[in-house]
Amino acid sequence: MEEHRTRRVSEAVKEELAELIGFEMDDPRLDSVSVTSVEVSPDMRIAHVKVAIEAGQERKALAALEHAKGFLKHELASRLNLRRIPDLHFSADAHADADSRIEFLLRRARRTRARDA
Repeated sequence: MEEHRTRRVSEAVKEELAELIGFEMDDPRLDSVSVTSVEVSPDMRIAHVKVAIEAGQERKALAALEHAKGFLKHELASRLNLRRIPDLHFSADAHADADSRIEFLLRRARRTRARDA
């Protein structure tokens, strides 16, 4: 049960952060940033956020995210019905394309298996 809740909260935080960073923030340093994954710790205190960043923009983008951390946490608190909003820890995702490729291959394998059954 705890693992299921952690996974649901991670997905909700990911969706909200993607919306906030992608569409609602006007910082030009974040134009090339997209949220690839969020892992919330089991005690809901820390959220490790991986972001895909255009090459050469990592330092600027991570600095902008660190600067906006308070705003992002405040917005998450107003959008999500959680007792505790996790602290956000941002890092660049070195293999952003690999994750989406693996997900695509798994979906294709499931569809193929469903057709064969």
